[in-house]
Amino acid sequence: MVIAVDFDGTIVEHEYPKIGKPIPFALDVLKKLQQEEHHILIMWTMREGKLLQEAKDYCERNGLTFYAYNKNYPEEEFRDGDPRKLAVDLFIDDRNIGGLPDWGIIYKIIKSGNNNIQNVMEDLVDYDKPRSIGNKNFFTRLGESWDKARGYRY
Repeated sequence: MVIAVDFDGTIVEHEYPKIGKPIPFALDVLKKLQQEEHHILIMWTMREGKLLQEAKDYCERNGLTFYAYNKNYPEEEFRDGDPRKLAVDLFIDDRNIGGLPDWGIIYKIIKSGNNNIQNVMEDLVDYDKPRSIGNKNFFTRLGESWDKARGYRY
């Protein structure tokens, strides 16, 4: 699978143009996806020039090298006016509807091969208590699964 990953707010906390503090488990999960699961990772960020180089250097110092940066492949060249569009299977970005899920959940979704987050989240929900999941929207179930992952009980 080819996966595009944002940098600010996704790998590190959002402090653009500075590099923020690392988001827990982001680098670990990305390295595992790349090295053990053999996914192709592309950094997809608004950073360019010197700021992009700082992000590359940060990741490389922490053991993560992306296949390409803001491109489908390293040799891809753009002319003025060319749209920057990636042909990827999945985007991981803090600007998703609902925000950035926990990196453990991201890993489970990708490892399952099921990009339907609703199906994966339903597998993570605690069914010990009688309740009708059909009456709960996606965000309610997502919140419950996050709470469960953190050890909270309803």
